[in-house]
Amino acid sequence: MDNKIAVLVVDDHSLFRRGVVQTINEQSDMMVIGEADSVESALNRAREALPDIALLDVKLPDGTGLDIAEEIQRDCPFTRIILLTAFEDEDVVVKALKGGAHGYVLKGVSAKELTDVVRAVYRGETYVSPSVAARLLSELSGRDAAKQSPRSRIGELSDREHSILELVAQGKTNKEIADELFLSEKTVKHYMTNILHKLHVRNRVEAALLLSKESQS
Repeated sequence: MDNKIAVLVVDDHSLFRRGVVQTINEQSDMMVIGEADSVESALNRAREALPDIALLDVKLPDGTGLDIAEEIQRDCPFTRIILLTAFEDEDVVVKALKGGAHGYVLKGVSAKELTDVVRAVYRGETYVSPSVAARLLSELSGRDAAKQSPRSRIGELSDREHSILELVAQGKTNKEIADELFLSEKTVKHYMTNILHKLHVRNRVEAALLLSKESQS
């Protein structure tokens, strides 16, 4: 496949699915290796094609994208999951991330934004649409108020790491952070790796949540 990012597109609305397929195939570094319109067909196609990225609609006729995400993670551990949905639902985001999803994108994004997210998730990043992320952080802060204070872990961050995490909590991407702090995007990615390691969290959303808890304590 000439080292292109192999993408599986799963959506039961054929017109929308075809638009996503066209967008992906127009990219020089990506190609669609399968389409599906149901949970069953998506799982069968994923097991056959072993895509790098699976773009999954949340709501399907015979189940949900969350169901697919969990099974794909079990059967195709190298496939990274992006949920593509019209719904800004914090509960679904939490379930998605806990279930192994690596991205949560609203269907209103532009073609460029979607392909940028695919590349970011392929590189190992986790992405949640900024409009959802801000509400999610607020929601989770309230739910988890009784849990252990994050002060000790946040205190392990350097001043630069703390500054970067504050920008992450604002929903900024690595590139936007790099531009604001006059760093390279590669350097920001290196800092993010250290931040996640020091805070013992899996992704950017969980890291930003810890910062939010500290500011409220």
